[in-house]
Amino acid sequence: MERRASTIDQESIRVMIVDDHTMVRKGLAAMLKVRPGLELVGEARNGQEALRVCKTVEPDVILMDLVMPRMDGPTAIRAVRTRWPGVRVIALTSFQEKDLVQQALQAGAISYLLKNVSIDDLAHAIRAACVGQSTLAPEATHALVQAAGQGPRPGDDLTPREREVLALMVEGLTNPEIAKRLMVSVSTARAHVSNILSKLSVSNRAEAVARAFRLKLVS
Repeated sequence: MERRASTIDQESIRVMIVDDHTMVRKGLAAMLKVRPGLELVGEARNGQEALRVCKTVEPDVILMDLVMPRMDGPTAIRAVRTRWPGVRVIALTSFQEKDLVQQALQAGAISYLLKNVSIDDLAHAIRAACVGQSTLAPEATHALVQAAGQGPRPGDDLTPREREVLALMVEGLTNPEIAKRLMVSVSTARAHVSNILSKLSVSNRAEAVARAFRLKLVS
């Protein structure tokens, strides 16, 4: 599917829109029609539909919403980039949460823009994406800087077994009761509890339970 750069220079950039809101798609389509060098070749309402349409229309750049039914944006971006690595994907969304920014970029989006972007800036971002250049909304850049400064949350490094033990601690089980439930020795259960306290940076079980709820490590 990937077209040569020389061909792209001579022809219009083929753009596809993926968004579950009809009015958003219509607005973007109207913008593309009046921009020289940009051609709308397809539309889709969700990630699943995007994959089918992408195979048919062979776009150069996809404008991808992130929060959609059936298949969300990050999942669709990853699928597109896996199947058609030559297609550039611009995440175009109303959301600026750092987790969503990270998910989109990790999935393979080359750019991240908010839907309040100006027509000129969006057109520039499409042309830049087509030649491999990234464009990030200031809000997205700020979110990434914040995420980098925060580092991992306490508890992110808990093993699956430690999360299981933590859930039993939340139920109020003692070490012997945890050992019996998991069919392990008491010393093993005690070791798991000790590791959990250390990883959560707390000094006792009550603090561990409170932090687990606060960080949503357990239901």
